[in-house]
Amino acid sequence: MNNGRTKGEIEGAIRTAIIKFEQEFMGRGPDDVKAFIVRDLVVARLKGVLTPAERQLAKTAEGVDMVKRLRQNLIAQGRDKLCEQVSEITGAKTIALFTDIDVQLSERVFVFTVDRDIQNESR
Repeated sequence: MNNGRTKGEIEGAIRTAIIKFEQEFMGRGPDDVKAFIVRDLVVARLKGVLTPAERQLAKTAEGVDMVKRLRQNLIAQGRDKLCEQVSEITGAKTIALFTDIDVQLSERVFVFTVDRDIQNESR
């Protein structure tokens, strides 16, 4: 269970965990993170995720592909840790993590699927 926390408290804890993850894995945190619980999904939207070097690279089509591949590889290495944190925070087992990045917008989304409806469990 989520220890009787409100939906907002759980979303805030997820937001904090994602910022910390981004700082550790990417070397800097995003400018803004919003997390939302929707039934058995946890959705996070990160804005301002690119480093200055990645922004430079993203000026060419080849660079955009390089940045996307780099980010996908880094997430592959850290996904177990991130899923574990979401499970600890929500009290639900994380089943899958889907992610994509829009290099032009410097935005990334994470969608976690969990094993039950946590939206209706929280106060």
